[in-house]
Amino acid sequence: MSTRGVPDPAVETIQREMTAFARRARASAGRMHPELSLVSYTLLGHLEESGGCRATDLAAHYALDKSTVSRQVAGLERDGLIGRSLDPDDHRVQVLHLTDAGRRLLAQVTERRREVVRERLADWPDEDLRRFAGYLVRYNAG
Repeated sequence: MSTRGVPDPAVETIQREMTAFARRARASAGRMHPELSLVSYTLLGHLEESGGCRATDLAAHYALDKSTVSRQVAGLERDGLIGRSLDPDDHRVQVLHLTDAGRRLLAQVTERRREVVRERLADWPDEDLRRFAGYLVRYNAG
């Protein structure tokens, strides 16, 4: 909405297109690896980037309910994609980390996802790609 309470067409378009983008991302995640949801893929990616963390850190980082993260973690652990170890600084805390199988699967799914993005953007000029990437970073940083 603009300051006068009238819908802003650009904001309306952005909201609609971001919703479509999110739906497409969820659907493509299921096609790329049916047993790995978009949430699970995201959690594995965070564990790789961070080098491991607590489940509560994952919940806080992604603003997810602890029970949601707990269910996801349990499934990933059951599938042998993540493991637990004691925090060297606090033995009361367990740190989640990727297993070798988790790293391999994450790499495979990530490459498939990159290919899908490359295909969708194949005819975009390099300058448009750079601008789009910059806008996404800027939006997500806000």
